[in-house]
Amino acid sequence: MISKTSASSRPQQAMWLTIGTIGLFFFIFGFVTWLNGILIPYLKISCELNHFQSYLVAFSFYLAYVIMAIPASWVLKRTGLKTGMMIGLFIMAGGALFFVPAAATRTYGIFLTGLFVMGTGLALLQTASNPYITILGPIESAARRISIMGICNKSAGIIATLVFGVMALSDGDALVAQLKTLEGPEKNLMLDQLAARVIVPYLGMAAILFAIGLMIKLSRLPEIDPNENNAGNIKDEFSNRKSIFQFPFLLLGVVAIFCDVGLEIIAGDTIISYGISQGIPIALARHFTSFTMIASIIGYLVGIITIPKYISQHNALKICAILGTVLTIAAIVSPRMISVLFIASLGMANALIWPAVWPLAIEGLGRFTGIGSSLLIMGNLGGALLPLLYGRLADIMDPRTAYFILIPCYFFVLYYASRGYKVGRYNPRHDIHALDENLLVKSDNFIK
Repeated sequence: MISKTSASSRPQQAMWLTIGTIGLFFFIFGFVTWLNGILIPYLKISCELNHFQSYLVAFSFYLAYVIMAIPASWVLKRTGLKTGMMIGLFIMAGGALFFVPAAATRTYGIFLTGLFVMGTGLALLQTASNPYITILGPIESAARRISIMGICNKSAGIIATLVFGVMALSDGDALVAQLKTLEGPEKNLMLDQLAARVIVPYLGMAAILFAIGLMIKLSRLPEIDPNENNAGNIKDEFSNRKSIFQFPFLLLGVVAIFCDVGLEIIAGDTIISYGISQGIPIALARHFTSFTMIASIIGYLVGIITIPKYISQHNALKICAILGTVLTIAAIVSPRMISVLFIASLGMANALIWPAVWPLAIEGLGRFTGIGSSLLIMGNLGGALLPLLYGRLADIMDPRTAYFILIPCYFFVLYYASRGYKVGRYNPRHDIHALDENLLVKSDNFIK
């Protein structure tokens, strides 16, 4: 006979097994995404680029999210979330293989093509996994679950930047100094050797991604139907709405995600180049992205402990926006290494923005959850455009002053946390109040 305790523990064990599996996906997101922090200065040296050109790395990667997010929702509708995740991993493996001919020929365009293909796979994977983890449990604690995913993401980022930093830029200072003394064939030979350093790491990454895809296919990951699992407490809440564009709180959430991804990528991907521009040795600067990841993990841990027990998701979002604004101003007015530490600390301010915006933006969408999730994924465009704008401003003005572009983004996040997430949302209290007022007016007219 099976005891009640053991029987009741099985759903809990299955839940944590599912969370662990999705956590693996977020680890992959982090490993692939935060490699860009090292790729930007690495390709800037090996392909002889300026600031603007080097930030095309982030542009190509995140542009894929915008172009492929809607097609990803169509694929998932036909395949289901589980098979869609597997396909996303296979596409990412194909993108990693582009780095072999790119490095062999030192062709920047092929590097960017590989990044776009990897971004395409990630768009499919994220379109499936983000709503999956959001509606896996109560919507009020979704930010807590997504924060756990964030720890997986940023832990992978730390590992990726440390490992790849050693493999690609371990002798960066000596290399840059030596390149300045060389010309013609000798310089090209050294740059070719530098470019070839990424071949083995990306071949290994392709093999691992393909293997994980096969593992997901064979796993017991349960299917979740967003249309049923995210219907909301009141089933008729949005039944009269015919288009996704009739949900202002979702559309504003897309803009908030646009700002958030731009904020995260600027804090994580520009900090190495910024440190180098301030005269800090490459041997030290190559670790700066890891500092940002560590700050993010601290932010996620705070979210796991406090949400929803001590603080609501929208209030956590307000705190993040205010803290980010203060840290940005501090980074701009501070000298060298202190400024770098403030930029790294932005990881803590940015940590809970994505986990808080997602549940606020998709709660109760029901049959619109799939397309709503795709629109939120399209918000990753912020990771393509805002770093590129930062790079242009860094070329025109200077890398430190260019960080001013973060402040309007934090202001919008603050607006969404205060009012934006409520725009167009069903509010029974408001409706009852309006009904009472209407009855009073009618009664008054009848008496008259």
